[in-house]
Amino acid sequence: MMIKDQAIRKVLMTADPIGGVWTYAMDLCRAYETAGIRVHFATMGCCLSESQHAEVKNIPNVELYESNYKLEWMDNPWNDVAASGEWLLKLERELEPDIIHLNGYMHAVLDFKAPVMVVAHSCVLSWWQGVLNEPAPAEWDEYRQRVAAGLKAADAVVSISSTYAAEINRLYGPMDNIAVIYNGRDTETFYTKQKKQQVFAMGRIWDEAKNLAILSKISNPEKLPILIAGDNIDPNTAEVVEIENVQLLGKLSQEAIKEYLAESYYYVLPAKYEPFGLSALEAALSGCLLLLADNPTLKELWGDSALYFHPDNPAEIDALLIHMQQQPALAAEMIKRSEEKARQYSLKNMAAKYLQLYQKLVKTNLVS
Repeated sequence: MMIKDQAIRKVLMTADPIGGVWTYAMDLCRAYETAGIRVHFATMGCCLSESQHAEVKNIPNVELYESNYKLEWMDNPWNDVAASGEWLLKLERELEPDIIHLNGYMHAVLDFKAPVMVVAHSCVLSWWQGVLNEPAPAEWDEYRQRVAAGLKAADAVVSISSTYAAEINRLYGPMDNIAVIYNGRDTETFYTKQKKQQVFAMGRIWDEAKNLAILSKISNPEKLPILIAGDNIDPNTAEVVEIENVQLLGKLSQEAIKEYLAESYYYVLPAKYEPFGLSALEAALSGCLLLLADNPTLKELWGDSALYFHPDNPAEIDALLIHMQQQPALAAEMIKRSEEKARQYSLKNMAAKYLQLYQKLVKTNLVS
């Protein structure tokens, strides 16, 4: 018997408003509007900001269900993980979605009726190895076991890069249900303008993995302005993190970030750990010259269209900046290459691949 494709009409999607997952999820929601898909959007981790509420309100196919349950990587989260699980099961009973799209791991073990897809964006164990260059200590054993259980329980697992898929398999595998779907952005919403000789960077300033403090250590002989956008308040400790010799811009709106990218010649991503690096994609779409930390994920994504430096060596950043100022034709060629590469990582391509996987999962669920 041949099973026809069933139209996907409703998706229950989880997300948090803290990092890049928010941008990824909002973009998917926008793309799904044109496909006639309603997204029931369940948020955890903390309350949404005023601008995030406004962003959700402007996407007509999204219904928001907001909570501040702790995320699975936060301090002592287990009561909240259990409570948020019950909340998600209740939402599924009420909403009857076609797909459960989890942007986390542990809730995949729950007794959902719809097929469950887990998207692997990052995890504590790979963060620990990437940033501190050692395995996570024993206090993270329960986290490890619960993440592994979620990955094994999911009907499908998506990784946002091949490099991170290999890391997931190493830490929690082996798994035979993992696919790679690269992140994407709406390429038409980014633009470029008259460039200024300035360096722009962004990310969670409090997060060691982002390594943004290295920009305070470069010699910067040309005295280029160094601008950093992002939250500098650690959500676990409420500590305010400061960086010397740079201008901290605070947490900016998407529109403000696009403006800074459009007018900045250099974009620096010094992360020691980066499963994808959405900001590099945004910078490439904005005509910036990419200076990236030398790590396997960024090399997988950008190849010879970016310049690389060791994330512990600020002198290498200085050397690249000086070299590119002396070689404007080469710099222009690098920018052209990165813009062409960035077009491959489009929101249209990303959404199409997720919808194909949704269809496959629903069809398999009907057969079984």
